[in-house]
Amino acid sequence: MRRRAVDILFEADVKQVPATQLVNERRGWFAEHDAVGQMSGYVVTLVEGVAGDESQIDAVLTSHLENWRLERLPAVDRAILRLATWELFNSADVDVPVVVDEAVTLASELSTEGSPAFVNGVLDRIAALAPQVRAAAVAQAVPRAGRDPEGPGAR
Repeated sequence: MRRRAVDILFEADVKQVPATQLVNERRGWFAEHDAVGQMSGYVVTLVEGVAGDESQIDAVLTSHLENWRLERLPAVDRAILRLATWELFNSADVDVPVVVDEAVTLASELSTEGSPAFVNGVLDRIAALAPQVRAAAVAQAVPRAGRDPEGPGAR
């Protein structure tokens, strides 16, 4: 599923079209030709998540690249790093080491000889932030116990 998401993100990057547009196209193709393969829930979640947070993800990546600019990376590496960064911050049900390992595996299969080590290094630096980002997301989603949002102190 991650590989399919990377394929879509890569294609969107190369074609310079929104990744969500490609997801919608694939859904249409499946309706007419089931050989294309249906877009599964998690692939769509990944692609839409990356597309929705792309500017924030790119800012995180840019601040964690050493001696590289994001736009100079191979498109497949950008797709892998974007996907993994989104998953590190937003998929609390997936362990951080699993996200990094999956990304390194994808880099081994899809990119250059040096890409797995490069992807691993960048994601290791970003992974250090994941627990805090995940905790903040949970804290935002859960209202504070015992506080009435309409009660005293509400603005």
